[in-house]
Amino acid sequence: FYDYGPLGSQLKNNVENLWRTFYLLKDNCVEISTPTITLYEVLKASGHVEEFTDLTVDCSRCSRSYKVEDIIEKGISIEDAVKENKVICPTCKAHLQDAHAVNLMFSTTIGIGEGRKAFLRPETAQGIFTNFHLLYQHRRKKLPFGVVQIGKGYRNEISPRQGTLRQREFSMAEAEIFFDPKDKTHPYFDRIKDNELILFDNEKEWTVSVAEAVKQKIINNQALAYYMYLTQEFLFTAGVDPTKFRFRKHAADELAHYATECWDAELYSERFGWVECVGIADRSAYDLNAHIISSGVDMYALRAFEEPREILVKKVVPKMNILGPRFAGKAGKIKQLLEQMDATEVKNITVTVDGESIDISKEYYDIVEVKEKQTGKKFVPHVIEPSYGIDRVLYFLLEHNYVKGKKKEEEYTILKLTPLVAPIKVGVFPLISDDQLIALAKEIDGSLRNEGIATYYDESGTIGRRYARMDEIGTPFCITVDHDSLTDHMVTVRDRDTTKQERQNIQDIVGYMKKKMTC
Repeated sequence: FYDYGPLGSQLKNNVENLWRTFYLLKDNCVEISTPTITLYEVLKASGHVEEFTDLTVDCSRCSRSYKVEDIIEKGISIEDAVKENKVICPTCKAHLQDAHAVNLMFSTTIGIGEGRKAFLRPETAQGIFTNFHLLYQHRRKKLPFGVVQIGKGYRNEISPRQGTLRQREFSMAEAEIFFDPKDKTHPYFDRIKDNELILFDNEKEWTVSVAEAVKQKIINNQALAYYMYLTQEFLFTAGVDPTKFRFRKHAADELAHYATECWDAELYSERFGWVECVGIADRSAYDLNAHIISSGVDMYALRAFEEPREILVKKVVPKMNILGPRFAGKAGKIKQLLEQMDATEVKNITVTVDGESIDISKEYYDIVEVKEKQTGKKFVPHVIEPSYGIDRVLYFLLEHNYVKGKKKEEEYTILKLTPLVAPIKVGVFPLISDDQLIALAKEIDGSLRNEGIATYYDESGTIGRRYARMDEIGTPFCITVDHDSLTDHMVTVRDRDTTKQERQNIQDIVGYMKKKMTC
């Protein structure tokens, strides 16, 4: 668990708000906010109760637990390591056995007494999926559309390590974009199709245009390719080093239980090597299907016909003569849930009634074909999901932009954050502690703040020392008020990266700095 101080919190806010400009403004998504506590039934339906696990071993000698994947030798599979007794405790070197799966979700109870089982959410995505039927109405029942959420996620990591790269409580930014499975094109694809992606095939890196990657089926559809490029553009704009970036495709045995294709945006660390910071996955219809079956809520979209048609459809018909005696007062709700289901998708049915999960076997319903006049065909949308680990992105912005050097034979540190994400945009200084200079500097400082530009006013120490303090925390510009400023109404603006200084009119300083913020 980590705290963010004043500068870290503002850096995090700036990165999240930059992310919003890409998804809310450039891509026209909408944002929602859902609870961090998620009901057991929701995560049971999504597969997290069974699948969100890590294979774990416990060392009785030193009383520590380890994720098997983290402590086996490179080049050997988890299965072989366990079978051949090659899982060794990194602390006491004992051979570890009895590997077992451990669920990574934090469990809790809602209410007093028995209450309802729940978890701290492992991802923000499920809050979006369970609201799909309402969001579909909000977007006038037109696909594609995207929904984003920024917030906390929780994973009870077996062995959290590597600082903020692996935490038990972390910040996520996720987008769920819903598409017709028969049309995974993107309306903005032509704008970016000629731009290049940096890809890695586990042997070599290469660049390829977005259009060519789709044409050659390196990436299976336009939608996935578009959001890969949007991710790349966001990370470069935020300040990630392009020479330490790549997309790596998941092998079949790496895919999450919900994904049909997934690419990781990996960033290189001098300390930790290549680290996944963003996953862009094609989740197909997995999640919405699961919630339809579990809850019975209509989460379908409609593909409209040009004219109404009379077609044969399959229906789930509850057998009330069997349901009634077996489930008594709950039979009516079960009947309603069964009738709302798409019979073509029905396999093993589990419904939730009054917080209780109930398995419904085939003896309780029939599937029949009937003729209906319909205006369109229902279908379950597919989902493309870019999922960002915000804390990881922040770490790499710091590492990639941290520069150590020497100035006048002394060690000198510069944090070369871009103006878009830097927590402090402008340092404002009077050259010396003179009342007139202080008054003018504070007036300029206030003018900048009133226009939404974060500043830091400082009048202590030499001007060189004040510049150094700003360089260390990533402040891109400094304004100095000197005695000439009192007569010529000009101030000196210093650029952090070039150390170049130029005189600017005080009257124009706010507009000038605003332009600098977007460079």
